[in-house]
Amino acid sequence: MVVIDPARDIKPYLAFAEKHDATIIGVIETHPHADFVSGHLELHQTTGATIYCAALVGAVYLHQAFDDGDVINLGKTTLKALNTPGHSPDSVSVVLEHDGKDKAVFTGDTLFIGDCGRPDLREKAGNLTAMREELAAKMYHSLRDKLMMLNNDVIVYPTHGAGTLCGKALSEANSSTIGAEKLSNWSLQSITEAEFITKLLQDQPFVPKYFPFDVEINKHGAGNLAQAIANIPVGRVTKLNSSIYIIDTRAEKEFKKGHLPLSINLQNGDKFETWLGSIVAPEEAFYLVAENEEILASLILRCGKIGYEHFIERAFVFQAGTEVMDAFDIDWFLMKKTDYTIVDIRNNGEVKEHPIFENAINIPLPELRERLSEIPFNKPIVIHCAGGYRSAAGSSILQSVFAEQTKVYDFGVAIKTLLK
Repeated sequence: MVVIDPARDIKPYLAFAEKHDATIIGVIETHPHADFVSGHLELHQTTGATIYCAALVGAVYLHQAFDDGDVINLGKTTLKALNTPGHSPDSVSVVLEHDGKDKAVFTGDTLFIGDCGRPDLREKAGNLTAMREELAAKMYHSLRDKLMMLNNDVIVYPTHGAGTLCGKALSEANSSTIGAEKLSNWSLQSITEAEFITKLLQDQPFVPKYFPFDVEINKHGAGNLAQAIANIPVGRVTKLNSSIYIIDTRAEKEFKKGHLPLSINLQNGDKFETWLGSIVAPEEAFYLVAENEEILASLILRCGKIGYEHFIERAFVFQAGTEVMDAFDIDWFLMKKTDYTIVDIRNNGEVKEHPIFENAINIPLPELRERLSEIPFNKPIVIHCAGGYRSAAGSSILQSVFAEQTKVYDFGVAIKTLLK
């Protein structure tokens, strides 16, 4: 059995191998991932499996180069390397050949279902760096000179589906075919290289703070996850460090009723670790708070997905506090909008597409802590996003800074009524 682009937690792969009486002999990294920490090194240390990656990765861990022309033989199945730079300079795709015929291709972050990988994550990270325009040009040729040359019936398996920030328009499907993508995927259409580069670089999502950090972790290989988690202090103490932020993962209604000073309300949701790594910088210590021990344990694991388990100063269960956030009177606000400072923490593209308040200050949530000086506090401050999740986090950040100067309010889910 060969595992391609494993997640940080390797237990599912070990269980699958045991269930099917298989031996894990290889692990392939299509590139050093930016959006998650891979379990490739731990799989090697646990099973003895060989790690394969492109020579250009400059991997620090023990590995075997896997580039154009290299193969891994598994009985009647052969895994063949294709160098497909574009998302990164060191990306490879893996073609699966069975009984002499190409059956599938594992495209990493090069070709997604409905899109291709973004080219702007390796300008300052990794063994090799490259400007986004250069990588976009390489992506154009990797798609056309390598992947589109495969037969139309070859199944496409990318590393990610919808939800990742490694692309901008991914489908929720887990697989497709080369033929289907030629028909429907914008990046495989007949356009010039210049047109492709322009379109690929347009409206890419923000780059979370943790992305370059994870590239470096994956280049070196992450240590044992269970051991790292076992070293995290768990349980409340009588005195907390007043200079360290608290990541309070409880529901916003409970948070507003009572929380600790210097708390950020980053609710337990589908993208918790993405937003954690977007708001909190690598190497910055934080406390982690949840409503019960079961949820706390699951959130510690999710911190491990992005390599942030080492930055947890302490994790503990918490249910009430002395700090509160007052309820927001929407009707009064709509009559007296000029009496408030409005901060829109949606991304720039969202604001451009659907402006809501004419005089709002637009500071995307990932930039909020760094741009606090741009927000005046001579009026009450109202924070909004597009659905309430980000505004819960943003309003808690501003409350921790401006609570002594002015009131801070969260528009919350009610903003949806103004977006219709």
